[in-house]
Amino acid sequence: MSSPSVEAVSGRLIHTDDFRSGLSLWAVDLERGGRVEAKAGAMHIDVPAGATVWFRTALQGPVMIEYQAVAVDEGGANDRVSDLNAFWMATDPSRTDGIPFPRSGAFASYDTLLTYYVGQGGNGNTTTRMRRYVGEAANRPLLAGHDLSGSEDLLRPNVVQRVRLVADGHRIEYWRDGRRVFRMDDPTPYRRGWFGIRTTASHLRISQFRVYALTPAESMRQPEASIHQR
Repeated sequence: MSSPSVEAVSGRLIHTDDFRSGLSLWAVDLERGGRVEAKAGAMHIDVPAGATVWFRTALQGPVMIEYQAVAVDEGGANDRVSDLNAFWMATDPSRTDGIPFPRSGAFASYDTLLTYYVGQGGNGNTTTRMRRYVGEAANRPLLAGHDLSGSEDLLRPNVVQRVRLVADGHRIEYWRDGRRVFRMDDPTPYRRGWFGIRTTASHLRISQFRVYALTPAESMRQPEASIHQR
């Protein structure tokens, strides 16, 4: 059995982007140039190095973020099917406003954030990992059980997948196509912050971006079934 559908979630839609009116809702960090554009109802990220595309509006939990994503393999220079990654509830503790951007786009430049992070299909599509950043340079803690390498947890070329991120108090989750890949029970959760799509030397298409404010009733409910429960 899978998780409830979007229609069954007792949440309120608070943000949406179908990428038909440019990228005014987003801020882009690029390490070494590349192409980030809205076209034909999708955000295209086609970059030779690191890139993070931030949703400009801060999100307050309990919240659920959803979007569709494709790792493109069409013969392009960056079409290597790797690194469909995400930051959520991210803040910069060195700034009074907490805004985590702009940054250089280099992966290490994000080490000092407070954030949740999943790297799906990282390291050339060989690993899928979840981390909780603690705001320290060169320290990206990886919990036991949050380092996966099975084919079911990696990327498939040119296949649409539905990603769901949850920040619901102590319950932090990453879902793919209706199955929970990671759950973290965080005793000191990050309750407010920014969301960013992250990749490096890759080509992604992102579409149907939605953010839901979860109701207290939804916050209390547990999904019916999952995989890789932590």
